[in-house]
Amino acid sequence: MLMSRHGHAAQRGMSIVELMVGVAVGLVVVGAAALLSSRNIVSARGLLSEVRVNQDLRAVADLVTRDLRRAAYWGNAIQGVQTTATSTVAQANPYATVATPDGSSITYSFTRDATEDNALGANEQFGFRLQDGRVEMQTADGTWQPVTDPNAVTVTAFTITPTTTTLALGHLCPTLCAPGAPNCPTVTLRRYELLLRGQSARDSAVVRELRSMVRVRNDRFAGACPA
Repeated sequence: MLMSRHGHAAQRGMSIVELMVGVAVGLVVVGAAALLSSRNIVSARGLLSEVRVNQDLRAVADLVTRDLRRAAYWGNAIQGVQTTATSTVAQANPYATVATPDGSSITYSFTRDATEDNALGANEQFGFRLQDGRVEMQTADGTWQPVTDPNAVTVTAFTITPTTTTLALGHLCPTLCAPGAPNCPTVTLRRYELLLRGQSARDSAVVRELRSMVRVRNDRFAGACPA
């Protein structure tokens, strides 16, 4: 009977202290796993917000770049060039103007005519602007359409800074047109620096900035070679 009691005593389960220590260790492990998981989720959400902001800003910059490059395109551009002072007077390019009235918007135009009519039409005027935290584009029907989603990205800055460079062409004339002489031919190159800054609508700590340079392909000519 003694051996039997000793045998039963040797087969007893864990004590309350051992059980509580085991539960405590388990809780520590589960807590650490839960903390690591929550940090991973927060990190993933932050990364997703960064990617979304970068993607939206890049898409807007590409859209502005592609469209602005066409500014001042004119189907009859050759009529705007006067070869000599005695040749036919050059016609003004009706699409030449590119305006940045307030630094956060730009307007321009280019021909959409199948047959050039040499006149600026209502459906040939375009532009971009910052409005209520979103970038908007002026379409051919004259309306402004948002190109960014304010529920995802709040655009805090949209600035366009023009840079013009005028080059003298008088040295290329058959009869030299000396620098400083009146009406010597020149060509004006137009570039625009675009700055975009936006923050995530879900996390204001996620802020990104993008800069790019756009060159208008249609240069502006003026003057003529001397006869």
